[in-house]
Amino acid sequence: MVLRLSRLLLKQTEAIMTRQKFATAASTTVNAKIKEFQTHQQSLPRLPVPPLHPSLEKYLLSVRPLLTEEEYNNTVKVVKDFGAPNGLGSQLHALLKERAKVTENWLDEWWLDTAYLGFRSPLVVYSSPGLVFPLKDFNTVERQLRFAARLVAGALDFKMLIDNFALPLETMGGKPLDMAQYYKIFSTCRIPECPTDSLVFHALHPESPKHIVVAHNNHYFSVDVYGDDGKPLNESQLLAQLQSVVAQSSIEKSPIGVLTTLDRDSWAKAYKRLRKYDYQNKESIKSIQKAIFLLCLDKIVPDTNCLNRKTHAALQTIHGGGPKGNAGNRWYDKTIQFIVGGDGVVGLTYEHSPAEGPPITQMMDHVVDYIQKTKGNKWLPSTEVTEPTKLRFKLSDDTMQDIKEAENELQTLVDDLEMSCFTYEPYGKDFIKSQRLSPDSYVQMAIQLAFYKIHNQITATYESGSSRKFLHGRTEIIRSASMEGLDFCKEMTDKASPPHTKAAALRSAVDAHKEYTIQAISGLGIDRMLLGLKKIALENGMNVPDLYMDTGYTTSTHFKLSTSQVPSKIDAFMCYGPLVPDGYGCCYNPRPSSINFGLSACNSSPETQSSNFMKALIESLNEMHDVLNQSQKAKL
Repeated sequence: MVLRLSRLLLKQTEAIMTRQKFATAASTTVNAKIKEFQTHQQSLPRLPVPPLHPSLEKYLLSVRPLLTEEEYNNTVKVVKDFGAPNGLGSQLHALLKERAKVTENWLDEWWLDTAYLGFRSPLVVYSSPGLVFPLKDFNTVERQLRFAARLVAGALDFKMLIDNFALPLETMGGKPLDMAQYYKIFSTCRIPECPTDSLVFHALHPESPKHIVVAHNNHYFSVDVYGDDGKPLNESQLLAQLQSVVAQSSIEKSPIGVLTTLDRDSWAKAYKRLRKYDYQNKESIKSIQKAIFLLCLDKIVPDTNCLNRKTHAALQTIHGGGPKGNAGNRWYDKTIQFIVGGDGVVGLTYEHSPAEGPPITQMMDHVVDYIQKTKGNKWLPSTEVTEPTKLRFKLSDDTMQDIKEAENELQTLVDDLEMSCFTYEPYGKDFIKSQRLSPDSYVQMAIQLAFYKIHNQITATYESGSSRKFLHGRTEIIRSASMEGLDFCKEMTDKASPPHTKAAALRSAVDAHKEYTIQAISGLGIDRMLLGLKKIALENGMNVPDLYMDTGYTTSTHFKLSTSQVPSKIDAFMCYGPLVPDGYGCCYNPRPSSINFGLSACNSSPETQSSNFMKALIESLNEMHDVLNQSQKAKL
């Protein structure tokens, strides 16, 4: 049976074809690319429902290092009852397989709602990651704007690849990957609603938006980046647009954007009040939502109390430094917000619902490559350029009170988040590969060891693994904590253990992690299936099974380590807050001769501090390098 394309992508391709209808030779090329894209998507297999009993065995292996003997024995009993031949697990598994037969991806809608649109905490810190580009020194506003104009041009250059379906079709291990996420990142916005949010994709319309929104001093401007001839503005024209924006917004305005940092239920109510109070408010919000992306021209914020400039930049991309910083110069519901600060902070923050990190970093690599390699205007001037339009808001007393509440709540988040971002310079993935080890699995074991050194135990660890081998695939959890990992941590911290024993334990732990990774990205992970069984039970009016109340499940899903490898071609890194209050966020970018890390923790937790974790991580990476070298010398 030929797989259907999602309704979203069907609309996308129909919109492109409509726009190309009266074009000449270009339409033939684009239509050929669209067909190639459709064929690529249709070649993707559906996400499988993993077999029940092997998955439950895998689940027990994953919880074993996290539980006491008594807790584990009880979990074994609960799992045995759940997986009995006529037990509840078998019934739910059968229902899940039936769902898989009639959907393109049995998980897709559930995951979007559970992980994102139904998530009611603030996007800031809790959900939206930051991505830090190589930092700059601007010295003058003019240099800041010239760089911003080039960045916008680079983003439009990437957008042309998307619009023309000219992105290289990606593969992993020779297998094609789902490309849908790339087509959801521009002209997309999240809408606050109760009890769950929604997403709007304005690029789907035959007349797709031709403007971005530029934020400066908490003012918003609709800035056309395409002329009436349909061609993108060149850099000189973009610079003139940005200069006009800055000239019209020299005085800081009430920070309306800070409203988007509220928890989703509070923002949904404030959003209704803001739109309803004045028609102009409604139109201004609509312009922001329809924009291709947001460009935030930030003021300079002191980097006091930060470990280094990278850490300061990370905080700016995550929360903008709070209400006294640049948090009001944002609209966090927008999928893409590029940030260009007067102090040379360059990066973006993105609303996570439509896409994972890899498509965003691919875009970043393209933009930075454009900035570095393109000299002067790439395009001829576009014609009939429209001047920037200031988006005006009329604020009621209720909205002013909402802004005050948002500022207070955001400041609490800002005060609680602490970060340590750094580059580990002694070695990178080239050395790890020379040892015939997986760089990702190796770094994961360094993270496990760092946690063990501080807390004298290993913990539930969430590593994001891509499931883009499957149609509409998003992620599966790689459970990095394992018995092999625990044995490795014990050996490494045992002073009496010789180097060759430590090295053997390291290799065993890395191999176990690599094997779990292969299974997870091949659709044989356990966490998304367990979510599916729980969701199918609720949809059929059943109670939540006992398995989900058991200590084994609650302990193994309280992810004190939230980790992700987000590689990029350039010297950059992604960062985010911890998944739980007593945990750490740890994102990393292994480069040939170094590794970039973005670490986070909560000040409210007396048990965690990102600077301590950084020290333990550096120490762990050094020791792992040394035991590998020492064990090899011992063989000679």
